[in-house]
Amino acid sequence: MPELKKIRELKNLTQEELAEKSGLSVRTIQRIEAGVQPKGYTLKVLALSLDVPERDLRIPEIQFQQETEVEEIPEIAEKEKPVNFTLVKLINLSSIPLAWFPVANVLPPLLIMLFTKEKSPIVKQIISLQVFLAIISPVVFMITALFKPGHSVVLAVMILLVLINIYIILRNAYHIDRKGELYYKLNFSIL
Repeated sequence: MPELKKIRELKNLTQEELAEKSGLSVRTIQRIEAGVQPKGYTLKVLALSLDVPERDLRIPEIQFQQETEVEEIPEIAEKEKPVNFTLVKLINLSSIPLAWFPVANVLPPLLIMLFTKEKSPIVKQIISLQVFLAIISPVVFMITALFKPGHSVVLAVMILLVLINIYIILRNAYHIDRKGELYYKLNFSIL
């Protein structure tokens, strides 16, 4: 039995859970468990995800020499790159300075994403959420203003929208720090 399967089962992980944790595809994990020798990037990511030394994931030399070496499948897609959660939190929190101006608060995370080339699904979801809020906030504000409830109510709605946006950003930052995912997210992605 290949080493990866043994270690994965000892850690009580399914192939799908390991794929999600490592950012590799389930198919890549299945190939390795079927006998393909993990190398390079794949080996490093699996070792980090399982918290084991890389040598523990290699097929023993005697067994490996008997098998024909299969080249590693070049499946390095965007989602297989390890996520830099510090950068993800920075991208998320970069919206706070412009939270008072919903149309512009999407610019800092978008620019940071483009300059750092951190285009993971979680970053795309952060930006999609800010774009969604940038669309919804002015609509809510305009609807409130159309009813002409008075200056104090319009001001209160404006402040409430800004506070809701800041709360969403901070709650997501906390959840990214604790669980590596967003607390508030959309069921679709705008990017």
